[in-house]
Amino acid sequence: MRLLNSENTMTNWESCKNILCILPDNVGDLIMTGPALGALKESFGAHITVIVSPKGEDTAKHMPEVDDVMIFDLPWMKVHDDTDMIDINYLVEDLKRGKFDAAVIFTMYNQNSMPAALLSYLAGIPKRLAYCRENPYQLLTDWIPDHEPEWDASREHYSFIKQQAKRGLDLVKNVNAVVGCERFALKKNEELWPNVKNKLTAVGVDMDRKWILMHPGVNDVKRAYPIDEWIDAGKKIIEEFDCQIIFTGSADEKPLTDYLQDNIGANSFSAAGFFNLSEFILLIDRSPLVISVNTGTIHIASAVSTPVIVLYALANPQHTPWRSPCKVLKFENPAKLHNSEIIQFANNQLFYNEVKTPSTGDILKAAWELLRCTSPEFVEPTLKYTG
Repeated sequence: MRLLNSENTMTNWESCKNILCILPDNVGDLIMTGPALGALKESFGAHITVIVSPKGEDTAKHMPEVDDVMIFDLPWMKVHDDTDMIDINYLVEDLKRGKFDAAVIFTMYNQNSMPAALLSYLAGIPKRLAYCRENPYQLLTDWIPDHEPEWDASREHYSFIKQQAKRGLDLVKNVNAVVGCERFALKKNEELWPNVKNKLTAVGVDMDRKWILMHPGVNDVKRAYPIDEWIDAGKKIIEEFDCQIIFTGSADEKPLTDYLQDNIGANSFSAAGFFNLSEFILLIDRSPLVISVNTGTIHIASAVSTPVIVLYALANPQHTPWRSPCKVLKFENPAKLHNSEIIQFANNQLFYNEVKTPSTGDILKAAWELLRCTSPEFVEPTLKYTG
């Protein structure tokens, strides 16, 4: 097997027609790889298979760049079930039967690609591309040294953390894979809209009145926006825009959305757990504005070009919306909640000035600025905001 020379020469991928992409991370990270997957597909006329976690299965099936999906809880990721060596050996055998020409390993800047590189090596996949900090020797045929976060000697702190979609696009460009459109995309089934309308009507939403979506739930406490602030923002948005608020989330988050509805009152509705992914994509697509914490919802909004306000805890700076109308309102979270030293260190260096929690006024201002540009008919009847 060929070793890369000291200049990290890339191999020729023109004949790669059957490509495995390893991206077993969260829903948002999966969506953000879409442009890079599209680049591989378009550039090489390739069949794209992805390995995803069980949580990512449904999302992968909505991505137009994906042809086949393999589901596996890889032991070096956050998993729900125990994964033993027998399972890994079965996966290696499955990958061998796939006869893949190449493997691309997608990681965030704080993740290590070596376990997935070893998996691809054991499966006999001849070309293997990934970012890696240390020299991978034979494990990668196409090694891109990982420079994120980059040390800025002049300012004596870390900087240069790419948005995750940009990181993926830059990775595959090293093997001459480029794409005509760098936007996200998700498949939409318009035939499901009557189902969505019926579910909204069932919780009390007036389909003849305008609404704004609010998505307060997170699966990671360090990204949560204060509940009292959600309540205050919800009340002010209803008053300011003369609209309804629909709270969305997973079934596990329904107690939270019920609590918010109870404390906001009229014109707010709790709809967590009511929609499958296909329906949720349509609901976001038909909504004039989404207000959400940093979770997969904001990337779905980007994929369907719905304006989004992100209440963005400074946990992972690479997850902002990509090439879509947005306002990012940042706030700090306790450093002790991070279990990754590289994230803690990078955040301490990137965000060395205090970042205050966005106020209700900040959210209203962002909403007006977005809606005046994207849905002027939404704001024209009220025209109350003077900030």
